[in-house]
Amino acid sequence: MATYEVFLKKDGRDEYRHAGALDAANDELAMVMAREAYIRRAEGSRVWVVNREHVLEGGDDFISPNADKPHRHHDGAEVAARRKRTREAGES
Repeated sequence: MATYEVFLKKDGRDEYRHAGALDAANDELAMVMAREAYIRRAEGSRVWVVNREHVLEGGDDFISPNADKPHRHHDGAEVAARRKRTREAGES
């Protein structure tokens, strides 16, 4: 048995979205099971069924070079605090 990830897409510009996973003996059976389990009620008009063995996963050592870049993702709190300090210093 292999585990398969199922992705669905509706017509139009929507992207494929992960719908779930299933276990099947082969690719053909996985497609049939995905149809029966995930698109019986027209939840999507397109389906991708991917054997989990073929999914590439980036480990911690692959991701870590980009983890230490807080300047790229901030909520503006540092900038707001600096502006507040500047205003308060100018009022003194």
